Amino acid sequence: MKPTVATFVLLALVLLSSSLLQTTIAAGSSFCDSKCAVRCSKAGRQDRCLKYCGICCKDCHCVPSGTYGNKDECPCYRDKKNSKGRPKCP
Repeated sequence: MKPTVATFVLLALVLLSSSLLQTTIAAGSSFCDSKCAVRCSKAGRQDRCLKYCGICCKDCHCVPSGTYGNKDECPCYRDKKNSKGRPKCP
């Protein structure tokens, strides 16, 4: 009887941790979405700005304040380069 209870408890813990992980990932996504919406609000190509800002935010876990500049607030965001050596993050 005890191995069955232990198995049930272990299974419940795995399912609980999985649901908590999904909640954390979703919260991180809304963080990036809101920060990138502000960052890209004045961009001429909003779709492109939001795409690359989202990629950089997910990698760096931060987005500089404002719509332009301030990249010193987030060195990872500042230092990301594309394949041509130009800044990747808007």
